[in-house]
Amino acid sequence: MNIIDENQAIEQTLAIYSQKLDTISDEYFKQSPPGGGWSFAEVYSHILKATLGCTVTIEKCSNNNVAATNKGATFFGWYVMLLGVFPPIKVKVPAAIAAKIPAEKMSIEEAKLMIDKCKKRLGTVLPLLGNASPDSKIKHPRLGMLNAQQWFKFTRIHAQHHLAQLDRIERKIKKF
Repeated sequence: MNIIDENQAIEQTLAIYSQKLDTISDEYFKQSPPGGGWSFAEVYSHILKATLGCTVTIEKCSNNNVAATNKGATFFGWYVMLLGVFPPIKVKVPAAIAAKIPAEKMSIEEAKLMIDKCKKRLGTVLPLLGNASPDSKIKHPRLGMLNAQQWFKFTRIHAQHHLAQLDRIERKIKKF
């Protein structure tokens, strides 16, 4: 994994999230799409809170604030890390994660502020990755034990994954 490439991809992805905010009206941002599912606001809430949570995890792993382990990723985690994407299936957020970081309806302004906060936090943890121990890991609910660099890569994979969800919401809203 190339940390610089991953960082550039995360920055580009956050830029897309930011640009999309300029194309969504306040009216539609919090509106649930026809047929159900998350609103734009809930997707933004989920992805931005998850990104901030990942930065905390990256920091803990990088600073060796967790026990070292030789345990690794699950088969699903190995697959995701190898391909750099989630498989093309719909998966619900694990209940433990949904309870810890619920998707809430936020305003466009709050989303913009959170994107800025994510960028700053990612800039803070980026320099830590070079010296992070590959054995200092924290468990992801589905992917298994991940080290700081893997959590950084997951941050990019997860953010890119939810861009498709924003496109689906947009298509649903435009139909009505």
